[in-house]
Amino acid sequence: MKQSRKGMLMAALICGTIVPVLFGGTSVYAEEKDEVDAALQGFTLDQIVVTATRTEKRDVDVPADTETYTAADIKAAGGTNVHEVLSRLPGSVYESFGPHGSSMGTMSNAVLLRGYDNGTLVMLNGSPITGRQLYFLEAIPSESIERIEIVKGGGSVLYGSEAVAGVVNIITKKKGNNYVKAGIGSNLRRTYGVGVGDEKFNVYYDGEKMDRLIKRVSVSDLSSTSKGVTTEYGKTRTDVGNSQRHDAGIRYNINKNLSLNYNYFQNKSRYARTVIETTAKAKGGMAVGDPFNYRDYTTKQHVASLNYDDKTWKADLYINTGTIESYGYTWRATSGALSNKYYNTKERNRTIGASVQRRWDFGNKSNAIVGLDYKREHFQKLDTPYSNGEPGFNRNIFAVYGQWDHKFDAKNELILGARETWTTGSFGGENYSNFSASAQYVHKLDDNQSFYASIAQSFVMPTLKAMYSAADDNFVPNPNLKPQKGIHYELGWKKVAGVHNWKAALYAMRVKDNISASWEKKGGGGTFTYENEEYRNYGFEFGDTVRGKGKFTYNWAINWMNPEVKSDKNDLTKDWDRKYGKFQLTAGIGYHVGKFNANLSGSYLAGRVQKPSASRSYHVSPYLLTTLTANYAPDKNSEFSLTIDNLLDRDDIVSHSSSSYYSAPINFLFEYKYKF
Repeated sequence: MKQSRKGMLMAALICGTIVPVLFGGTSVYAEEKDEVDAALQGFTLDQIVVTATRTEKRDVDVPADTETYTAADIKAAGGTNVHEVLSRLPGSVYESFGPHGSSMGTMSNAVLLRGYDNGTLVMLNGSPITGRQLYFLEAIPSESIERIEIVKGGGSVLYGSEAVAGVVNIITKKKGNNYVKAGIGSNLRRTYGVGVGDEKFNVYYDGEKMDRLIKRVSVSDLSSTSKGVTTEYGKTRTDVGNSQRHDAGIRYNINKNLSLNYNYFQNKSRYARTVIETTAKAKGGMAVGDPFNYRDYTTKQHVASLNYDDKTWKADLYINTGTIESYGYTWRATSGALSNKYYNTKERNRTIGASVQRRWDFGNKSNAIVGLDYKREHFQKLDTPYSNGEPGFNRNIFAVYGQWDHKFDAKNELILGARETWTTGSFGGENYSNFSASAQYVHKLDDNQSFYASIAQSFVMPTLKAMYSAADDNFVPNPNLKPQKGIHYELGWKKVAGVHNWKAALYAMRVKDNISASWEKKGGGGTFTYENEEYRNYGFEFGDTVRGKGKFTYNWAINWMNPEVKSDKNDLTKDWDRKYGKFQLTAGIGYHVGKFNANLSGSYLAGRVQKPSASRSYHVSPYLLTTLTANYAPDKNSEFSLTIDNLLDRDDIVSHSSSSYYSAPINFLFEYKYKF
């Protein structure tokens, strides 16, 4: 039956019943045919980018590898939230621990730019939403997004800690949409939402529930290590279900320069483990089909910001606060012996911050930016009925940064930047300081073609969680961690030619004292501790987006990289060892006619490895992620959409550590939206 289903889908694609797209090359969604034609005629491939240099520039003038996804791109891609939208991003490794973006507590879904696992800074309207290197992309529904700007490469000079591999800036819509929507999909998945607003004020709610379990999210070995001897007891399977997501947001435009934004996010999912294999050494009468344990993971997050921008002055005041809780019952220990105990951990993360920036223009050739940043971080392990909390830990982080942008002539431009960052108020006097600098050069071959070179230093301050505490008793704090320090080199080329938008980038990055979690076996159990290691990567990216006035749009991108780590803490990892994958292909094609459009998106990652925390990496099969969308608007008020994920029903592993988490089987979501 599976092969028949695949054959029917492929036949439909070939015959033109359903027409494909691969991400990035998306088509404009049609309400009426004349609106589609007008939108295509007014479209320009050369987007205006703000995030890369904190000033408005044409993409061809920006000395960095950038991607911009508009509201129309997001709709065509069929993603219900930011995580699903960015899963097909060129140059990004996809990582998921649950279907449809559901997070497994602190194992949150991530955007791993250029093979680096803790170096993406995520912002909402220019304000960070990352807390202790955790962010929840599923918290931002696609309906509320105006565009997403992604800047790859070292961004710490402009944006501070965590921007080692790049920045993702999610920019929400200023004008509200009036709509109601509802959807139904596989595994009793239901979606629903409503939005009301105008140019001044808008509010939205977006929700999702899925009652039925999705089988085999992951498979794990049961083993125990004592005196260096590993004893295998069998395997367990993890299923996920009973999941629900709630997003609510408010935006109030006080005036044309000042806006107030608030977003609330709650996500809950149950991960249930069942014994699927035992050995002769299994203890406690463990048998196939026995329950092993379950965990309910609940995340709650509040994000609020006050943003001001008049092109000369820019200021932000923000607060991000939330809790992550895990609760469940354990029937058996890892060895298979009877356990029968409850498990409950909870942590709180909070960041309060402010920034102010001033721009000066010196004629038409030069401008300067100077800014100040401040944030206060808080982390605390909270009391639960089954675990003890700890006193909270706090820290202040101050920074001053500057950028000088000078055009020598119409073809040559130089951008210099610098940032000084320091901490105060850390427990035990564990404070740090860091200075980073950058230089970027752009040479215009003509108005629509440029070459650029960039060198940028970056850094990451050790998080409070890694230094002092954690949400799990298996973690051991390490207050002696060093700040990460990295450097990023890049050469790039961009060209807009007719309906083509060509991009190429050659890069190398090296991070000293990369902070990583390491697992150490102790008797029948073990502990995690955070240690410093070394990281390096070099790669090449090349792609084209074709978007004209016809019915079809196309895009493709090839990425080759070689991320590696090295650590002196373990004999098995003293030499350079690979992470993630080597070769990625993203491609797509879209079709629109009248009131209908369809898209197929895909991402293929080969040369993959899974990398345990304290042993050598090992080979794992490539993954191929595919999404098919079809949209139809019979009139100006109604929209129908169909999204099919994992079109080929592949059973791919989409995690990159020692644990294997699998993609969800082929699934669909059908939605209807009424606009008023």
